[in-house]
Parts: sequence; C-alpha cells; structure tokens
Amino acid sequence: MFPIRYEGDVYRPPSEAGSLILQATIGCSHNRCSFCGIYNRKPFRERDPAELEQEIALASRFLPHTRRVFLADGNALTMATDKLLRILQALEGSFPLLERVAIYGNPQDLLQKEVEELSALRRLKLGLIYLGVESGSAAVLRAVKKGATPPEMIEGAARAKQAGIPLSVTVINGLAGVDGSEEHARETARLLNEIDPEYLGLLSLIILPGTALHRQEREGSFTPLGPWELLREIKWMLEGLSLTDCVFRANHASNYLPLKAVLSRDKEVLLTALDRVLESKATGMLRSEHQRML
Repeated sequence: MFPIRYEGDVYRPPSEAGSLILQATIGCSHNRCSFCGIYNRKPFRERDPAELEQEIALASRFLPHTRRVFLADGNALTMATDKLLRILQALEGSFPLLERVAIYGNPQDLLQKEVEELSALRRLKLGLIYLGVESGSAAVLRAVKKGATPPEMIEGAARAKQAGIPLSVTVINGLAGVDGSEEHARETARLLNEIDPEYLGLLSLIILPGTALHRQEREGSFTPLGPWELLREIKWMLEGLSLTDCVFRANHASNYLPLKAVLSRDKEVLLTALDRVLESKATGMLRSEHQRML
C-alpha cells in the first residue's frame, strides 16, 4: 500500500506533475474567495508533523530517488515556521537526492513570516512559493473577498524575495467580468511589475457551481467574459508588463489559448501572435469549453 494518505481531491500546479505531493494541511485557511469552491468540503486543519514524518519515512522506501516535493493543500505556508522546518528537515533527511520543496501560499501567509523565518525555510530547500494574487485591482480583490490588498501583496512578496525564495505568481484572467476587464488587466500588470516574479502563471476564470460568483452570475450582477474578450484582457495585461527575467505560462487547462514565453525576450512576439489571433477570430484555434473543464 502506498504510504501517503490523501484526503479529498488534491490540487497541484502543472509544473509539479512529477513531484511527490504531501498534504501538510487540509483545505485552505482563508477559504472565502468568491470564485473558489475547491476546498468547500474540506474544513481547514493542519496535519500533525509527527504523522507527516512517518509518511515521509515510509515514502522514502517506495520513492528513494525523489527530487522534488510539493506541500499541499491550499496554503500550507500558513503553518508555523517551526512546524514547516520540522517537515523540511524530515524531507531532507529521508530523500538524499532532494533538490527542491515547493508550497502554495496566500499573501497573508507571507505577511505572518519574517524574512529570517523565510530564510531558514530556504536553507532547508524550500525553493518555490506559488502565490495566488489573482488581481492587482484593489476593487476586484475586495469584490472577490481575497483578504489582501495590493500593498500587502507587494510587502509579502518582497519578504520572500529578500529571503531568496523564488515566486511563481498566479493571476486569474476574467475575474473582474466585463465591466472591470481593462482595469483588472492594467492594475494587475502594475502589481506584477512591483513584485517582479520569477514565474507568472495565468488562469482563465471558470465559474464553479455553488460559489458566490456563480450566484452573482445567475443574479445578473456579474457578466463573464467570452473567449475573445479574455484574450483581449491578456493582451492588455501583457502590454503593461515590464519584468526582469520572468517565465510566463498560460498552459493551465482553463485557458482558451495556451501561451508561453520568457517575457524579457518574447513579449513583442507574444503580443503580435495575440493580435493575429484576435484579428482572425478563428474558433478552431481555441480550446473548447469541454476541454477547459478537464
């Protein structure tokens, strides 16, 4: 029997497909975002580090050549630093080839940690934080109940970067609906320029049944963007970006058009390609709604 025990559905970034996934926490400590319904059936709790140590020790017998580990669920970074250090020490002691541990975090989690704490985590191979900022618009963040402001996101991200931990930042295209699309795009670009992440991942909004945003759509207070409007919003955002050395990916299944680039090198090529797609409006180039839900 495989030694890792999972509770409910487990989500991980596309780039962690080959990683060993360990549930350090169950659910999401915030769990109030209006667009998110993936943790609604999982009351948040932290797992006992002693229990995790046992799983790690057993996993090392099944997967001794593990090089990468991803700590789930929604924001395992919320755990106290001493608990995270204990988990990281167990991983380093059990997997001699371990190169990197990655983790999901909320902006609030970074603000709860001092630079010295983050530096200690980095020394034990915490090598990437996936940070969901979703939008750079203060109005959009309030509307979706993200629980953090753009200045707080900038401060939290700065702490991680000062500690030497790279950031993979995620934003959600279409989160402002039709009325706020351009502001969402432009303000998100401004926020990203301040954060200057090493990686940028773009998701396109899929409204999930049972969420607050789904109720708003049914009531008529939120109008989602269509495929071409979503691509136009991506173009607006990319136009405003000025990042140092950022790997950009829009390869999540939610995106109508998969995109990838190193923005410092490929930005203009990417914008030209988007212009051509928007001009042609060839639906055969886009993922179907069925494909986006997979």
